Amino acid sequence: MVDEIRLHGMGGQGVVAAGELLAIAASLEDKFCRAVPMYGSARRGAPVLAFVQIGEESEATRSMIYHPKYLLVLDPTLPETTSLTEGLKDGGVIVFNTPKPAEEAARVFNAKLSKFGVVDATGIAERVIGRPIPNTTMLGAFVRVTGLLKLESVCKAVDKRFNPRIAGMNKEAVRAGYEEVEIVTY
Repeated sequence: MVDEIRLHGMGGQGVVAAGELLAIAASLEDKFCRAVPMYGSARRGAPVLAFVQIGEESEATRSMIYHPKYLLVLDPTLPETTSLTEGLKDGGVIVFNTPKPAEEAARVFNAKLSKFGVVDATGIAERVIGRPIPNTTMLGAFVRVTGLLKLESVCKAVDKRFNPRIAGMNKEAVRAGYEEVEIVTY
């Protein structure tokens, strides 16, 4: 079995790095993983997609993920302009960056979910890191909502990816996302 994750956001929000960090964390847990980015013009503010597969290597592909079980939505405005849930499996899971309460935020998605998590990842990032880059905060929320990876593995992945000063702030953001996510189970 392969767990497939699709990440949506805009350039500058750390979508590609978030995918890479999920893959590193999975590899630290001795799981097969693959992360693939997809973006058009490489500029801040342009739509960005990333795909992550975690599971059996024999079932993994090197293509886009059309039918994910998990969606991470890093940009709070995207659901209003883009059909993000296209292909999402019934009983899927969405983790969404928004300051809105979960019940209100869930209304913008047209999907049959098993879980829905919301966290003000941009607000946490501004508070903890000093910049509106929500990726690591979203990873903490993702871990808590899905249980797919361990929090410690994501923190170790952050240590591998960033220099110590940047890693420290980002690990704090990961933990804050984990602690502050609001989860609704359907």
